[in-house]
Amino acid sequence: MGGRWQPLHCGLAESCRCGARVVSSSASKSPALHGRVVVITRPAGTAVALARRVRACGGVPLLLPGLSVRGAADGEGLRAAMRAALGDDVLVFTSPAAVRFAAALAPLRTKAAVLAVGQGTAQALRRHGVAAQAPSRQDSEGLLDLPAAQVLRGRRVALIGAPGGRGVLREQLAARGARLREVQVYRRVPPRLDRRHIATVQALPRSARVLLSSAEALQNLVDLLPVPALARLRAAVAVTSSARLAQAARTAGFARIVQAESALAADLLGAAASR
Repeated sequence: MGGRWQPLHCGLAESCRCGARVVSSSASKSPALHGRVVVITRPAGTAVALARRVRACGGVPLLLPGLSVRGAADGEGLRAAMRAALGDDVLVFTSPAAVRFAAALAPLRTKAAVLAVGQGTAQALRRHGVAAQAPSRQDSEGLLDLPAAQVLRGRRVALIGAPGGRGVLREQLAARGARLREVQVYRRVPPRLDRRHIATVQALPRSARVLLSSAEALQNLVDLLPVPALARLRAAVAVTSSARLAQAARTAGFARIVQAESALAADLLGAAASR
């Protein structure tokens, strides 16, 4: 409990897509997750690819969105703000959703230095032809440690994301003297959980793994789930994307916690496969 995971052999040899390490093609043919239920708390509509990876590794995905994401009001003012941001010196994208909604407003053509909070955000940018720097520590503090984020006095910096959050990037970029522009291209809202969601949570086995990469999503689930369902969720194993999320899981009442190396799907599923 609370320790870092050790990768397992998933037994799918070179074709395994779950992220668990394979040492030889003669490994057991049993998938890494061995029928284990994996609760995916990513926003509705963004969890499909991760669910496919869970199935590819022999797991049973359960979609329990902790957030919903919505595009910001699609007025000409927001489009103009996004186009202007692309002419700034530094662009900071806070999530894959920020990339998706920004690209819907304007083609992501820029000469700016582009920074991404994590590898998932960097991957989303690459799909739009944008090379981005991303930290190995996949959070705001990691991004702020990047060399390109060190000397910002007088530079035009666009922070592209959603309202709310911890505000660490906003505060630190301004403190470093950046001429900061915020372009809020989407918004996060609580999910709508129906009876089907509640029923599946109340049937969770203790061996289930709950993937957690957003403190806001976790808090929404704590607030929205009925007491019996929440108790069942807490009885499962929380798989967190960082030490900060591990602490949030403890505060939310999880007793069994495994910390993954990052929020990347491969790291989360490798942690979920640990015993």
